Amino acid sequence: MTVFAFDITANGSNVATADAPPEGGYRWAHFDLDDPHLTAFLDTHVPAIPAAALVAPETRPRADRFGDGLMLNLRGVNLTDDGPEDQMVAVRMWVTAHLVVTVRMRQVFALDTLREDAAQGYAPATPMMFVSSLSTRLMGRVQDTVFDLSGRVDGMEDSVQDDDSPLPPELAEERRMAIRLRRYLAPQRDALVALVGTDSPLMSQSARDLLREQANLAKLNVEELEGLIARMTAVQDHHTAQAALLQGHNGYVLSIIAAVFLPLGFITGLFGVNVAGMPGINTSWAFAALCAGLVAMSVGAVWVLRWLKWI
Repeated sequence: MTVFAFDITANGSNVATADAPPEGGYRWAHFDLDDPHLTAFLDTHVPAIPAAALVAPETRPRADRFGDGLMLNLRGVNLTDDGPEDQMVAVRMWVTAHLVVTVRMRQVFALDTLREDAAQGYAPATPMMFVSSLSTRLMGRVQDTVFDLSGRVDGMEDSVQDDDSPLPPELAEERRMAIRLRRYLAPQRDALVALVGTDSPLMSQSARDLLREQANLAKLNVEELEGLIARMTAVQDHHTAQAALLQGHNGYVLSIIAAVFLPLGFITGLFGVNVAGMPGINTSWAFAALCAGLVAMSVGAVWVLRWLKWI
């Protein structure tokens, strides 16, 4: 059985479901993909090719005309508890002048909102107005998600101002989220652009105008995501460069210390051999003279390094 179904009149109100849609109106039937009654319904009411598209295990956004109807796939952000927002949920649709069939795999809150409106008698008056209303709700939620992500990226960029701040631990996951969102939204942008340009007789000018705005919004969201990906890459590059600079500075300091103490180590090692003939063994001031010589060598090594402009 369907998740729900409405017979919608030409003024957008709903009536009791009958054998046929009301005159001048359309029927909206919504199914879960795993509904055992879905196949029988599609065999009766939907041509074979659109029916196969409605039950396909994998989908991508599309907008294709088939005869007097439209095969549509749109995606929205996942607002349920069973996955992250960037694991976008798909809405499969078959739209004709008198029938709208929607199929979901996961709950789609935009469809639930349309159902509530329809139950109160405020459904879209035509199938294409239904499509434009659904795409408006889907893209609105997408835009909210992209704006939230943009705000978090702003916070990451603020950390760049402080060279001592560590790499934000959430950077990698946020960048993956932006990449996954763009992966789904880029074809959705193309699908909405194709839908706006379709020559289907279902398309009214008012619906076309509304869909054009959603196509433009999809373009803006894709561009924003591309910018966010680039900005997060810049944050990563900055912290990588800072880490490399710090490592190079520390290595430089260690090299200077090694350069100063290398001759000292040689001299002390030479005078530390335990063999006969070492000078100063029987001289009381020999140790003081050796220490003074080592200090002088250290000062001389520092002077040479400064003269070479290594420090």
